[in-house]
This record gives sequence, C-alpha cells and structure tokens, in this order.
Amino acid sequence: MKIIEPSVELAEDFDAAAVMKKIERAGRVCYKSEGNIKDDSAEKFIRGIIKRGHESVIEHATISFKIICDRGVTHELVRHRLASYSQESTRFCDYSAGKFGGELTFIKPCFWQEDDENFKLWKKTMARLEENYLTMRKNNARPEEARSILPNSLKTEIFVTMNLREWRHFLKLRTAKAAHPQMREVALKIYKILVQKLPAVFDDIQP
Repeated sequence: MKIIEPSVELAEDFDAAAVMKKIERAGRVCYKSEGNIKDDSAEKFIRGIIKRGHESVIEHATISFKIICDRGVTHELVRHRLASYSQESTRFCDYSAGKFGGELTFIKPCFWQEDDENFKLWKKTMARLEENYLTMRKNNARPEEARSILPNSLKTEIFVTMNLREWRHFLKLRTAKAAHPQMREVALKIYKILVQKLPAVFDDIQP
C-alpha cells in the first residue's frame, strides 16, 4: 500500500503574454478599439473587462492540468460542466498486476496528522480494502467487479481542461473556506500556478 499527497501539474506550459494578447484582440472586437492595441496594453484591458464583468472574452483561452487526487475530490471536480475531463479508469486499470505493482495507492487526508487516532483507523481500513481487492482479483473477479469495494481515498489521475472564465469560477468556489478541505487543498495548488502565470486574470481572487 502506498500513501501519497495530492499534486497538480500544468499539462503544457504556455506563453502568458501571447494568451493575454489573444484575449485583448478578441475583446477589442466588441468595442472596435483594435487601434488601441499596444505592446503593453493587454494587462490593463483585461483587468478592465474583468472588473466590469465582461468575462466571456477570457473564454477564448484554455489551460489544462493533470491532477493527482482522491476519487472523492474528482466527484466534486467533474461537477464543473464547462470543462473536458479524462480520468484514470478503475474498470480497466488492474491494480493487482503490471505497472501498478500489485498494490493500491491512496491519498493522505489533509485533515489528520499521522498520530491522530482517526488517521490510524483510516490507514488500517485502506490496508484491509487493499487486501480484499487483491484477494478478489485472485478469485478471478474482474477489475470492473473488484472496484466495487474501492474507496473515495483511492488515488486517481485526471486531465482537466477549462477556459479561463471557468477556472475563475472553479477557484472562487473551491478555494473558499467553505469548500471541502481536500478539494480546497487541490484548488489552492492550481491557484498558486495560475495567479503566478496570469496575475491580471486571477489575482483579484483572494482565497
């Protein structure tokens, strides 16, 4: 059994300046102000449209992340509908063999320290579920059958693509204090990357 922390990875790097220029070019069509485009005009223009709530303009740019988290988090994540998702399948992945090394991987809950009695009980439960899953596979249960006992804590990988407006919506909801702690843990990792890459688009969001 493996226990790991959640992680996020920018699926492909991008030229932030080029993204900003594309957004400005699209947005200025609305006002027929293309003649005002200058080398340094994109940031001010984008901050202005966001302040006015004209966020449809930033839908012209998309960003993708590869996220490693538990399956409970992805149940919340995929509720954001203006997005594309490709997720690790427990139906077709056989964790009893091959590249999985015959063991299950679980995401460490962020709300318990390792000396907490609840964490110890959680860890014991995950070990038992792993044992039972592997036994079911030995008893010729197919992966799509044995997966019925797999928990929310099971590690999964999901490739997520959203436009910038939807990332803003996602971050506003999922970095809030009222968000589920594990969902917020992942969202804050995404926020840290996006606010560094595109501050004009994301730095008005204050987790």
